[in-house]
Amino acid sequence: MSARKIGVTELVLRDAHQSLLATRMAMEDMVAACEDIDQAGYWSVECWGGATFDSAIRFLNEDPWKRLRTFRELMPNSRLQMLLRGQNLLGYRHYEDMVVEKFVEKSAENGMDVFRVFDALNDPRNMAHAMDAVKKVGKHAQGTICYTISPVHTVEGYIKLAGQLIDMGAESIALKDMAALLQPQPAYDIIRGIKETYGDIQINVHCHSTTGVTLVSLMKAIEAGADVVDTAISSMSLGPGHNPTESLVGMLEGTGYETDLDMDRLLKIRDHFATVRPKYKDFESATLVDTDIFSSQIPGGMLSNMESQLKAQGAGDRIREVMEEVPRVKADAGHPPLVTPSSQIVGTQAVFNVLMGRYKVMTGEFADLMLGYYGECLGERNPEVIEMAQKQAKKEPITVRPADLLNPEWEQLETQAAALEGFDGSEEDVLTNAMFPGVAPSFFKTRDEGPKSVAKTQKQMDAEKNASGGSQQGITGPVKYKVTLAGREHHVAVEPA
Repeated sequence: MSARKIGVTELVLRDAHQSLLATRMAMEDMVAACEDIDQAGYWSVECWGGATFDSAIRFLNEDPWKRLRTFRELMPNSRLQMLLRGQNLLGYRHYEDMVVEKFVEKSAENGMDVFRVFDALNDPRNMAHAMDAVKKVGKHAQGTICYTISPVHTVEGYIKLAGQLIDMGAESIALKDMAALLQPQPAYDIIRGIKETYGDIQINVHCHSTTGVTLVSLMKAIEAGADVVDTAISSMSLGPGHNPTESLVGMLEGTGYETDLDMDRLLKIRDHFATVRPKYKDFESATLVDTDIFSSQIPGGMLSNMESQLKAQGAGDRIREVMEEVPRVKADAGHPPLVTPSSQIVGTQAVFNVLMGRYKVMTGEFADLMLGYYGECLGERNPEVIEMAQKQAKKEPITVRPADLLNPEWEQLETQAAALEGFDGSEEDVLTNAMFPGVAPSFFKTRDEGPKSVAKTQKQMDAEKNASGGSQQGITGPVKYKVTLAGREHHVAVEPA
C-alpha cells in the first residue's frame, strides 16, 4: 500500500520569526532562501499577514505590499499563504465590508493564494464576509478554528464550528493552536470527528511548540486524517515558535505517511536561517518550554506583555496575582480564545484588576468585549460585569454582527490617505493607512529612504562576542506603546500574537 502524502506549510517567513524574534526579520535576510523554499515541495509557504504588516512599517521602513510582490516573484511555484483576522483584517478594529473586500482583492492581486481567515472569538459572523471576498477573487478560503481549553469548549463544539465554516464555503479547515494547548488526544478526536461528520474536507493543523507536547499532537492529528501540518525549519523553531520541519519528516519515516519534501533543500534553508537568527538575538524570546500554559492558558507573548505592563507600574513582583486573575477575567468575558486582540484585551484588564481593584477601571476595549462589540463568545458573559461595562463605556450591549453597525468608510479612508505626505495614490496605501493610522503617515514620509534592518551586522556580533568572551544572552523584545487611560498615561509593551 502506498504511503499517504502529508502536505506541509512552512512558517519560517512569517509566524516563526514573529514568535521567536518579535517579527523583526528584514526582507534582505529572507530572499536568499526563497528559491530553496520554492523548490522544497511544500503545500504552502506562509509569508504574510499576522503582525508582519505592522512590524514592516513600524520598525523596518519596509512596504509590506512590496514584500508580498517580492515573495510572489521569488517563489513562482509556491502557494503563498497569509493569516487574516477576519473583519479586523490586520488591524485591531472591525472594518466595514467594502474595506474587507478591497483588502482581499489587493492581496490577491499582489500575489496571495491562501487566506487563513480567523476570528479571535471564533465568531463565524466575523469571518463570513472575508471568506466570501476570498472566494469572489478565486483564491483559497481557509476557515479557522482557534483552539482553547475552557469549561464551555468541547470536541463536539469544535466539530460543529467546522460545519459552520464549511457551510460558509471554506475550502479547507485550519485548527489553529496558538498557545500550544492542543494535546495529542483532543487533536485526534477533533480531526477524526470533523472527517467522520463532513467527509473529505481538507484539514490543516497549526501548533506552537511552547508546551513541548505538540509534535506528538501533529502525529495524532495525521493519524486522525489531517491533510496538511504547519512547521518551521529547525534553525527557526521550538520555544514559543513551532515544531521543526525536518523533525516532522523524520518522525513520519516508516509510518505509512510521507511528506515528499526535498531534504537537501531543507538543509540549505536550515543553514541559511542558522546564520540569520543570531543577528536578531536582542529580540529573542527567553522562553524555551512552558508547561504552566496548560493551567494558566496564557500564551508566552501575552505573559511577557503583562510582565512589561506591571514593571512599567513598578509592580513587577505581582505577576503571579495577574496570572491567577487572567482565567477569572476570561470566564467573565465568556471564555474567548486568547489570541490577538482578545489576549491583549484580557491580559491588560487582568493587570488593571490587580493594580486598581476588580473592574474599578475598565479599558475601553474590555468594555467593548463585554458589550458584544467584538462579537459573540461561546460562553455566557458575567451579567454584573456587563452592567459595569455599560456604566463605564456609556453604551448599550449589542447582539448583531459588529460590522453591521459600521457606516461605509472607503471614500473617507481614501480622502484621509490622499492628504498624507508620501502617499503614492494606490489603494494599497489607502489600506495601509486604514489599518495603522498611527504609524502609516510617518512610514509614507520615510519610505523612499528604503528598508532599515534592525539586525546586528557581522561586525557588531563579532565585537559583542569578543567583549563577552563568547557568551550570548537572549532577551525579549516587545513592541512599546504609550496609552492614556482614564487620564493617566501608561507605557505598555505588547508582543503581537
